[in-house]
Amino acid sequence: MPVEVGVLALQGGVEEHMASLRRLGVTPIPVRRPEDLEQSGSIILPGGESTTLIRLMQRWELVEPVRRMARAGASIWGTCAGAVLLCKKVTEQEHDLRQECLNIVDVHAVRNRFGRQRYSFREDLAVKGLDEAFSGIFIRAPLFEPLDENIEVLSRVEEGAVFLKQGNVWLSSFHPELSGDDRIHELFLRESGIDF
Repeated sequence: MPVEVGVLALQGGVEEHMASLRRLGVTPIPVRRPEDLEQSGSIILPGGESTTLIRLMQRWELVEPVRRMARAGASIWGTCAGAVLLCKKVTEQEHDLRQECLNIVDVHAVRNRFGRQRYSFREDLAVKGLDEAFSGIFIRAPLFEPLDENIEVLSRVEEGAVFLKQGNVWLSSFHPELSGDDRIHELFLRESGIDF
């Protein structure tokens, strides 16, 4: 399996993730079509707008290839809206949504749990695997509720889990790519077995 890192390049914080990877010495692959995934051993799904992202993934026939990557054990990381897409259940303000998802991890995502854009905030987070606090940037962020005991919570705030993983799939409700701190990208690369 290839070891290169793909970044879903359809909408959202694509360039910011690619810049973080480049700073760590990794040349990312922008993923727009299924053939781009053939070069990628892992993929990052950036933040953006989750309903737009899933429609674009369907249009460019990327839904099933990403699901196959997950089943094959490839490392996948979704941030904010990208994380919402990976979940099995999505609600907003306690209401079920009819939003289609990738249905990969046993997690319930509550969209916009911390409020709309004007309620964006920054909070120092204790993150498993990091020695010092990470400054998490939350913008229209989801909150995660694990639905399976095999899910590892890597960071939480008072309201609940904001960074977790199930096997090879990672979810963060905050935006590490906007912080200027590449330690979480480094953690993802290291645990994915990618040389940098």
